[in-house]
Amino acid sequence: MKLILVRHPQPQVAPGVCYGSTDLAIAPGQLEQTLAALQLPPHLPIYSSPLRRCAELAARLSDTPIYDARLAEMHFGAWEMQPWDAIPRAAIDAWAADMVDYRPGGGESVLQMAERIAAFYQQLHGDAVIICHAGAMRLLAARHAGLSPAEMALQAAQTAHQIPYGSTLTL
Repeated sequence: MKLILVRHPQPQVAPGVCYGSTDLAIAPGQLEQTLAALQLPPHLPIYSSPLRRCAELAARLSDTPIYDARLAEMHFGAWEMQPWDAIPRAAIDAWAADMVDYRPGGGESVLQMAERIAAFYQQLHGDAVIICHAGAMRLLAARHAGLSPAEMALQAAQTAHQIPYGSTLTL
């Protein structure tokens, strides 16, 4: 099974803000820039996170995208839309001490996200394009490599994310 993962265009949000599952618009000009750079094979099903920064791209790529909430970015609870610098250091340290099970801001743990990504992956049948977020891309890559949800979460938590907006990853 060949999967082409596409990270959404840059969202309209100030630098240094934790935004996870917040439903943000795409920054001006970024949708067009991403569309111009993408070279995707025709006739593959397109799955997408329902968050606008993914859904708007998916709608431009297909008349029939399949939106799946399991592809949304991690929910950071009370940390959503807070500047990272405003989040108490003790809370960030607690997350760093337990990257897999800690629920930042009372939101979702990396393991919880890995479980929903694994459930999505299990239902795939054949090649597809998936429009999603950096966190989902890392977890999908780990699942594609055969890791369990716990192993996916651990790998994603230990791997620094360096996935540019609008980029693709082919598995």
